[in-house]
Amino acid sequence: MGSLKKRSVNLAGHATSLALEPEFWAALERVAKQDAVSIAALIQRIDAGRGERPLASACRVFALQRAGG
Repeated sequence: MGSLKKRSVNLAGHATSLALEPEFWAALERVAKQDAVSIAALIQRIDAGRGERPLASACRVFALQRAGG
């Protein structure tokens, strides 16, 4: 996998930075397109359901789950 790419996202009114490998960003962008939502909206959805898991980990797990299912 490639090096991490950072993006800024707004979660619950707070700006935060999220670093993922480009392959995971691409997978999340595909899911966002399939679900007809913005990447920010998708990440907000992942954030809302992640529990104690770090956001970057939750995004990776989400992308893998969607790729497999």
